Amino acid sequence: MATPEKAAAIADIAEKFRTSGAAVLTDYRGLTVSQLTALRTSMREHATYSVVKNTLTKRAAAEAGVDGLDDHLVGPTAIAFVTGDPVEAAKGLRDFAKANPALVIKAGILDGLPLTPEEITKLADLESREVLLSKLAGAMKANLSKAAYLFAAPLSQAARVVDALRAKVEEQGGDNATAAASEPTADAEAPVEAAAETTTDVAEGGDES
Repeated sequence: MATPEKAAAIADIAEKFRTSGAAVLTDYRGLTVSQLTALRTSMREHATYSVVKNTLTKRAAAEAGVDGLDDHLVGPTAIAFVTGDPVEAAKGLRDFAKANPALVIKAGILDGLPLTPEEITKLADLESREVLLSKLAGAMKANLSKAAYLFAAPLSQAARVVDALRAKVEEQGGDNATAAASEPTADAEAPVEAAAETTTDVAEGGDES
């Protein structure tokens, strides 16, 4: 039966597993206290780095429903419980391990799926969430600009067509007006002749009087 202290430790680790998007197991053997402190400080924004007891961690993982870590819970173990960007946390561990070879990445989990050290390295090689969001925003902006262009293009094309039709109609109208002025129709001549006859009648009537 676990003592109250062990029970509390198991509950704490289990809660960290539940609330973390990822976790990375490391062997810290050979690192100094100052190096461990520096690692904790460098990862503070994205993860908490805790030295754990293997037997308690196995029980905590089982309690939290986390599988695939038991075989790696041997020797000195510290876990990076990732609460921020998993990519940035993986980068931090990778870069620290390069500068301090005593840190060995043993295994990890991401969204409940087990990760090998090689997969964690590949994760570290990915672009950060902020960079990906920035690229996504840029792509969306570009697509919106293209969409706006596509919506505007038919309207501008339609405007050009209407202007062309209007010009053609005006041109044809001008030609018809010129033709009408130079070649009057019979209907146009009749009122002129009628007016001339009326004038003659008036003139003759005046002579009679």
